[in-house]
Amino acid sequence: MYLYFSLLYNKYRKPILPIAVFTYDKNYNEKNEFTISFPFFHVLSFQFLTLTLRKLRWRDFIHSNNPVAAALLCKMGFTEAERVEVKKEFLRMLVRMQLDPARQRLIYGFFERYLKLTDEEEKVLMQEINKLDPELASKIMELPISYEEKGKEIGRNEEKRKIAQKMIKERFPLNTIAKIIELPVEEIKLIMEKGND
Repeated sequence: MYLYFSLLYNKYRKPILPIAVFTYDKNYNEKNEFTISFPFFHVLSFQFLTLTLRKLRWRDFIHSNNPVAAALLCKMGFTEAERVEVKKEFLRMLVRMQLDPARQRLIYGFFERYLKLTDEEEKVLMQEINKLDPELASKIMELPISYEEKGKEIGRNEEKRKIAQKMIKERFPLNTIAKIIELPVEEIKLIMEKGND
């Protein structure tokens, strides 16, 4: 932290408030001080503020109009059961903030990098979006980021699963199926189990 601070200060020569943002998936207690000293002389004490996102409650930020707060929802404290709701509220924030398409893509890309819903969760999300006020739901679907691509991606994954089922029936080795259709071996095993039900 001190290194970044000193480089920025050296370049701009302005007062800087140093804040370290921690994005760990678990709670850790980080130090907020950097020191350099010798047994005979204390050279430096550098203190900085810390912000551990996992310790923040995501619901406290959903009414913010701050794009950074929207992006960082994906790293705040939420349960597995809240994943779909977190993304739904994130999308509502994007609509409310009315950002230009480039900023929307940037923020969405960051969010999606750290909170990627499964296909099943995406289906639940779509059901939840359809329950919203029609005007809001329409604006979410118009966001120039994902839902056209998401629909295509879900369609491609469904097609891959159908091909995997045919290859399983023909007794192709699991690793071969995974390599050809680019699905993880674990997912191929799940497809096999569902086929045996």
